[in-house]
Amino acid sequence: MILVTGGLGFIGSHIALSLMAQGQEVIIVDNLSNASMQTLERLEYIAGRYVPFAKLDVRNTPALNKVFEQYSIIAVVHCAGFKSLEESVLKPLEYYNDNVSCIMSLLRSMQRTGVRRLVHLSSIAVYGKSGLNLEESQSFNYTYANPYVKSQQMVEEIIRDTFRTDNEWNIAILRLSNIAGAFEHGILGEVVAPLPKNIIPLAMQVAVQQREAIELRQQANTADQTVERSFVHVLDACDAVIASLHWLFEQTHSCEAFNIAGEVVSIQQLLARISEVTDTEIATVPAIHYEYPELDQLGAVVDKAQQYLHWQPKRSLEKMLEDEWRFYQNTLKH
Repeated sequence: MILVTGGLGFIGSHIALSLMAQGQEVIIVDNLSNASMQTLERLEYIAGRYVPFAKLDVRNTPALNKVFEQYSIIAVVHCAGFKSLEESVLKPLEYYNDNVSCIMSLLRSMQRTGVRRLVHLSSIAVYGKSGLNLEESQSFNYTYANPYVKSQQMVEEIIRDTFRTDNEWNIAILRLSNIAGAFEHGILGEVVAPLPKNIIPLAMQVAVQQREAIELRQQANTADQTVERSFVHVLDACDAVIASLHWLFEQTHSCEAFNIAGEVVSIQQLLARISEVTDTEIATVPAIHYEYPELDQLGAVVDKAQQYLHWQPKRSLEKMLEDEWRFYQNTLKH
């Protein structure tokens, strides 16, 4: 059985569904801070079976211990945590508390119960560097002043230090680029909050006239002055997780990081693509000056994932946007 933390969130729910489609048993834990029970109902409906779920905060180690004691867990996919670079600047304590405390609690529970296989979802922002060809061999820039990035750097350090203490650990750290898309049939996807943190749901709100315009920040050192970002389909990310689990079961003592990234576009280009997919104009207004340092470009080389995991992105940016748009339209009808 595979434990998926944060398993009712956007990425976690798709991973849980993909694992079940592969014939795996899963147990989901989630504190519902960024998710709802509706997602569990949808998962059970699609999978056609009961999905074990525990409502708990991963930081609650005694409660987490009980889950490990109750189920025969053989590996963990860790999706729980806060993930917004911009929000972390406003809520640094929450980000450090959530992301760093989560991994410490999880590793303690795993150590206690002898579960030694972990797939941890990190981010290509963890390098703290701007670039389109970031590689796993590059060192982190620890001076980049962003609490989310710093918290992920700390998490990776904690994982590596723990790995060194016990030769039974096998760990894959997946450094993901921006995740988009939805399950193909539009029945599972990114649940859009009234105030989304991500650019694609914001733009789709404009497309259905739930908001008038999107604020466009144009202060980056790029061709069109908007930041450039890599995007990968959520199902490609799921494929990477499944490939990582297969790889972990073949290892004796390994801890490796893998970039999981796709096509790079500027935010302005992205909005133009969304406009094409939704067949509406995505109106923009100039954003007020952003005072915090931004990474102008975020893209990564995926050669290592290709070599070790036999993984590479298969789905295009158009496919991501079409799938996400289909799901979003479906949610508006219900």
